[in-house]
Amino acid sequence: MATAPTDPVPHGARNWSPDELDGFERTTLTMPDASDGPVEVVVVRRCDAPEHAGTRAFLYVHGFGDYFFQQHLADTVQEAGFRFHAVDLRRHGRSLRPHQLPNVTFDVDEYVADVAAAVRLLVDDGVREIVLNGHSTGGLVAVLYAHRGEGREHLSSVVLTSPFLDMNLPAWQERLVEPVLAFAGRFLPKVALGGLSPVYGQSIHADLHGEWRFRTDWKPIEGFPARLGWLRAIHLAQREVERGLAIGVPVLLLHAERSARPRAWQPDANRADIVLDVDDMVRLAPRLGPRVELQAVPDGMHDLVLSSEEPRRRTLDLIRSWLIER
Repeated sequence: MATAPTDPVPHGARNWSPDELDGFERTTLTMPDASDGPVEVVVVRRCDAPEHAGTRAFLYVHGFGDYFFQQHLADTVQEAGFRFHAVDLRRHGRSLRPHQLPNVTFDVDEYVADVAAAVRLLVDDGVREIVLNGHSTGGLVAVLYAHRGEGREHLSSVVLTSPFLDMNLPAWQERLVEPVLAFAGRFLPKVALGGLSPVYGQSIHADLHGEWRFRTDWKPIEGFPARLGWLRAIHLAQREVERGLAIGVPVLLLHAERSARPRAWQPDANRADIVLDVDDMVRLAPRLGPRVELQAVPDGMHDLVLSSEEPRRRTLDLIRSWLIER
C-alpha cells in the first residue's frame, strides 16, 4: 500500500460554517493532491458540545457509497458526554469534488490519512481522548488506523458497526475469483464492476421501505459502481486484517444477528444484514487485537443505527453504555 501523507492537515485557525444538517457545522481540510487532482476532506460536528465533555470526542467514519446523516447517533454520543464529530472521506458526500470519481480509492491508506487528518484537527482543538467509530468500509479503515495510523495514541477505544472485514462472496469466489480481479485492478483500476443491489437502499429510504431521508446524489439507492482498483485496495486491506492486527485499545464490534441475501425487497431485508456476512465479522474479530467485545443485535440491519425502532434502540444503548463505562 502507498504511504500515507505525513502532514495531512494544514496548521492555523480552523473556520467552521453551518452544515446542511440543522444543529451541525462543518470545516474543510485541504489534503495533499492525489493522482486525480486536489483533495478535500470535510469534518462535521454538533454545534452544541456538551459542557461536561471536557477533552473527550467521538469520531464517526461512514461506509462505501455513504456519508454522515445519522443525527440520532450524534444525539446519543453527546448524551453520553462526548463531543460528536464525523468525517466524510475523500470522494464521498460533502468531500466529493466535480473532477473525482465518486466513492473511489485505489489505496485504503488514503482513507487512513483522512482519519489521521480528522484526529489531528480534534487534537489541535484540545481533544485528548477519542472514540473512533467505523461503519462498514469505515470499520475497515478504523481498524487499520487504530493499528498503525498517525495519531492513534489519542484513541481510547474503537466502536465498529458491521465492519467490512471480508468480501461477502461464496468461499470459492473469494479463493479463486477475488485474487484474479484484484490483480487485474492493478492494471485496469477504473473498470467498473457494477453497483450494489438496490435492495439495501430500498430498505432504508423513507420513500420506499425504510424510515430515513438522505441525499441520493451522495448515497444513491442503487449505489455507486465499484471498480477494479477499489476492489484491489479493499482486498489488500482485508488481507492485512486477516494476517492479524495489534489494536492496543478496547474494541466493541456490533453486528446484526444474521445476514440474508434477498434478490428483491421483502420484509426480511429490514431485519438482517443484506450487505455483509456477519459470520465473517465474528470470525475475524479475534484478529483485531486482544480486547475485542462482540455484540449481536437481533433484527438489526447492515447500518445498525438505521434499523427499525427496537434494534436501533438496542444499538444506541450499547454505544451509550460503552462510552459511559469508559
